[in-house]
Amino acid sequence: MSIDTVAVEPSSQSPQGSVLRPVGAMALDAEHRFDDHVAEEVPVAFVYNDQPFAVMMATPADLEDFALGFALSEGIINDAAEVAIDSIEHLLEGVEIRVRIPENRQQALERRRRSLSGRSGCGICGSELLEAALRRPEPVGEGIRTTPDALHRAVRELRDRQRLNAHTGATHAAGFADAQGQVLLVREDVGRHNALDKLIGAMHRARLDPQSGFAVVTSRASYEMAMKAASADLPMLAAFIAIS
Repeated sequence: MSIDTVAVEPSSQSPQGSVLRPVGAMALDAEHRFDDHVAEEVPVAFVYNDQPFAVMMATPADLEDFALGFALSEGIINDAAEVAIDSIEHLLEGVEIRVRIPENRQQALERRRRSLSGRSGCGICGSELLEAALRRPEPVGEGIRTTPDALHRAVRELRDRQRLNAHTGATHAAGFADAQGQVLLVREDVGRHNALDKLIGAMHRARLDPQSGFAVVTSRASYEMAMKAASADLPMLAAFIAIS
């Protein structure tokens, strides 16, 4: 077997959430080694009122959006105004996000407490109680009416705006589109539910009305994805997967 070492200059600066690493690729009887963009996945710890709550494996980008969206979609808070981010610290072991919430929300922490090892592929796997995994959000509003053409447009625009995935080929995306299918916001992560949490947080920070559009995601419409969307008062979740 022959080995070719190729120095590849990155086509553009590595986007946040990716790093440039040496990789090897097999082709017939040859192995090629070169530098490539790789998606980051690190432990992200949520600490509420100085109490550790959960550690999720996630892409370390858009962390303020992640902190807000996670608190909202997990039912820890009911309003974005109840969250204050004290600090985001990048440590050797990962990232620690320290969040301040009202004291009366401490009871929600006890009801919704998880084990401290999240998974990028499953957000409810760490839930300790069945009632925590099977939460029933309040009914969402009627929302907007849209068309198949708008759905196809949203899918195309989301794919075109996946900057991190274009570099790494290894991340999910969640976007918010209006009734015409124009994508207004996009967030990416190695975990599909993390991407949706980041989108929810970004929507609140941008003061976008969830009832004015719909969410579109690059993953299957799992129970948790639907639950998170409903918790954020999103009236519709459009999911698509790659088709070979």
